[in-house]
Amino acid sequence: MQITYDPAKDARNIEERGLPFALVRDFEWSTALILEDDRFDYGECRYRAMGYIGDRLHVVVFTPRGDAVHIISFRKANKREVKNYDQETQS
Repeated sequence: MQITYDPAKDARNIEERGLPFALVRDFEWSTALILEDDRFDYGECRYRAMGYIGDRLHVVVFTPRGDAVHIISFRKANKREVKNYDQETQS
């Protein structure tokens, strides 16, 4: 899967969260919980995915662009999101 992202947003994410967007290449898409983000009209379909990289749950906000996944946001999941992921995937 091809991963694309804005280099300026990537640099900001590294500075603020210590997470480069390139790490999304290790994201476990096969076990991810993926929901459409329809809270606002973004002008494109956006999705929020919760899934693991190693033993840590992460959240990736992305939009499909052709054959690529374009990363909008990437961070570690918070406690509420971990609980929600566990509940949704164990049902």
